Amino acid sequence: MTQHRTLARPAGLAAASLAATSAFAFQQASASDLAQQGDDPAWEITEGLTTEIGPRPAGSDREAAARKWALKTLTQMGFANVREEPYQMPVWQRGEEKAWLTGPFLPQPLAITALGNSGSTGPKGIEGEVAYFDGFDALAAAPDSAVEGKIVFIDNQMEPTQDGSGYGLYGRGRFVGPTVAAKKGAIGIVIRSIGTDNHRNPHAGVTNFAEGVTPIPAGAISNPDADQLVRQRSRATGPLRMKLLLTPKMIGEQTSGNVIAEVPGSDPAASPVIIACHLDSWDLATGAIDDAAGCGIITAAAKHVMTAGQPRRTIRLLWAGAEEVGVFGGQAYFDAHGKEKHAVALESDFGADRVWRVDFKLPESAADLRKRIGAAVAPFGVVTGHGEAHGGADVGALIQAGVPAVDLQQDGTRYFDLHHTPDDTLDKIDPAQLRHNVVVWAATLSLLANSSDGELP
Repeated sequence: MTQHRTLARPAGLAAASLAATSAFAFQQASASDLAQQGDDPAWEITEGLTTEIGPRPAGSDREAAARKWALKTLTQMGFANVREEPYQMPVWQRGEEKAWLTGPFLPQPLAITALGNSGSTGPKGIEGEVAYFDGFDALAAAPDSAVEGKIVFIDNQMEPTQDGSGYGLYGRGRFVGPTVAAKKGAIGIVIRSIGTDNHRNPHAGVTNFAEGVTPIPAGAISNPDADQLVRQRSRATGPLRMKLLLTPKMIGEQTSGNVIAEVPGSDPAASPVIIACHLDSWDLATGAIDDAAGCGIITAAAKHVMTAGQPRRTIRLLWAGAEEVGVFGGQAYFDAHGKEKHAVALESDFGADRVWRVDFKLPESAADLRKRIGAAVAPFGVVTGHGEAHGGADVGALIQAGVPAVDLQQDGTRYFDLHHTPDDTLDKIDPAQLRHNVVVWAATLSLLANSSDGELP
């Protein structure tokens, strides 16, 4: 994995001036005007949020501090109608996290992290025989007798892809594997981390136990530790044994919230464009790629459009809370605003590497708009895809309800090296690729925000 350790502040948009000229041609903004704006707002937001706040677990005091930081930052940047919309959510809190392979060889510690909503082993831990499965499907097909009273291990070996398409397949081991194991009588479950790195870092992530299923201890171990488990299993002449000590707990309903800001449009009757990111992060790192960068990208793009001239449609920014643990912020936004008309929805939540493809889910009336967007982003190496846009998690309920969508697909080749790990820190952000995102987003956003009623709802 190539790591970018450029910690100095980037010298603004001058390096992307030619791209900026094309991106903002729709609103007749010059490259020199953009260059004179100084430091890139996307970097400023990503650096500021990760440096001043750091980890932002959903429903925590740190997430609340991040909302306060966001309100101040968005107001200072000149956005209108900046506000917080709070809601209540159940909060899970991690505790002690340890694991060991205890037999038949000498005990060895494993790098483990509890999955969100994991049950507790209690302070003394649990120990048991390992029931090995090479993937989620093997666990689902296994008889209860192969699982009951044991600690399940699911061996997911995810490979990197540009579009991150393996996440849905291998992620089932985390998403629903613990529920299946619990129903079959397992006393605990451990998965190979849903990641593509070879670092000794476990990947966090949420699991959701089905209604009526008592949560069991559930954790993820790093890929090197999973490899060690597999090697021991191949050498063992008897059962492989593991000890787990995971002591998380549910602390009840707590406050989270969304932060909303707007660029007012010139036509109050025109439905708004909504652009989203999520403010919360996992607690193992500072959440730079997931998703401080996304908030930086969408906000910088909106700022550039606002600076270039008032758009026809209002641009609404949604910095959603509590995405990582169940998309509570996205649902809260839908509950509050789902009956309002939205022209189109977009989200940035896949890191900070360059945009390589644009996908659409627009009405037939927007055929020419699709062509204009494709032409505007093509000079930046962005191709038009043939698949349907799906949006991000925080706008998912809107899109499911029929709101059109545009996806600006980022290169995810190294995303799952970092995703939900202690490595999700600012030094992994490449400032040049971050600026590339902003220019492509601004070009797209400008065209969407100035579209006619005949093109979008």
